[in-house]
This record gives sequence, structure tokens and C-alpha cells, in this order.
Amino acid sequence: MSTINFTIDGKACKAKPGQTIVEAAKDNGIYIPTLCHFEGLKPAGTCRICTVKVGGRNMAACTTPVTEGMVVENKTADLEDYRKAIIEMLFVEGNHMCPTCEKSGNCELQALGYRYMMMAPRFPFLFPRRTLDASLPKIVIERNRCVQCLRCVRGITTADGKRIFGVVNRGGHVEITVDKDLAATMTDEMAKKAMDLCPVGAILKKEVGFAIPIGKRKFDSKPIGSEIEKA
Repeated sequence: MSTINFTIDGKACKAKPGQTIVEAAKDNGIYIPTLCHFEGLKPAGTCRICTVKVGGRNMAACTTPVTEGMVVENKTADLEDYRKAIIEMLFVEGNHMCPTCEKSGNCELQALGYRYMMMAPRFPFLFPRRTLDASLPKIVIERNRCVQCLRCVRGITTADGKRIFGVVNRGGHVEITVDKDLAATMTDEMAKKAMDLCPVGAILKKEVGFAIPIGKRKFDSKPIGSEIEKA
């Protein structure tokens, strides 16, 4: 079968064999919000912001392949509120200070907060005690902003395939770690890739934090997802 037929919110869509719901939705001009998903990386399904309903069941759109005749619900009131709740939880369980963050305007979590019109979260702030590591030659690790999407773990490796980033602990104590010996070998290109992979301001390349002025950054001029919806 060369083309798969399915629907999203009643719209007839087509997908290529092997495509996930997120990938196929994008090709059909439909935006499904994500944080952990990144084109070219193996899907992880860690953030659940991409949750859709398939046959009445909640499914992660970034890991679920499209099948013939699949009926997908994406933009329903309960799903939108579910996604907004996840965004709110990500804000309250970290220490996010958007006005002073170097990633402001390029931050996907901030952009999703705007898209979902998050004003005051429904959950109490946790104010966790997390560390900032500025000891590495090329990058700064700001764990107060980390949302455990694992993009850096999946996407940043040495030439021989060794992972520079890792993850330790469980539950609310999960923390991104870095192999300092391998991190010391990072080139400027690798450091920039790590910063660009991170959806928030948890990984920053040194000396370039404010290279692009606030007001001229990616999401300052257009909302997140608008490039897909206009396609």
C-alpha cells in the first residue's frame, strides 16, 4: 500500500507507510503540539503533549504509526485542556523565569504557553532546588529549565556514537547528566546543535545567548505551529 487514508477531526488525510500521526498530520497541514519530538530523532513519547484520541483511547501521536482507516481526534476541548494542563505542570515543576531567559522567544515551552493562553497555572509552584553547571568549555547546563524531553540524550553523540548526555534517577528526581570528558571534546557546531535541540533554555552555547535580540526571535513574530497550519 503506497498511500494510507485516515482522518483527523473529520478531515480526510493521506500518509506514507511508516509515518507517525504527528508526521502525517504535518504533511496534511495539521499541527499537533509536541516538546519531546524532533524531526530526525527516534520518537520517545516522553512529554505527552501530542496526545490524541484514536478509537476513544489516548495515544501519543509522535510514537503511534498511522493505519488505514484510522480516525484521529486532535483538537477537542478535553484534549486541548489536557495539553494545557501538561504545559502548566512543566512550568510549575521547574524554575522558569521567561523575561530573563536567554531562550525567550525561541523557547517552545514558552510558545506553547502563549498558544494555549496560559495565564496562571492551576497547580502550585514547586520551586525545586536544581543546579546550574557552567564548568564545561562550550555549554552551560541550566537544570532549572529542563523538561526531561531527552532530545539531548537522543541527538548529541560523538563521532563514534557515544552519548554525551544521559539521565539519572526516577520520577520527580529525574536529572539530565553530562559526561564531562566527552563534553570537553564538543565542537562549536555540536554545542550549537545541542542548544538548538533543547526546546527550552536548559542547554546554552556560551557567549551567544543574546546574539539575536528579543523581539526578533523565532516565536516573537509568529506563533508556534503556524508554519504547519499555513502549509
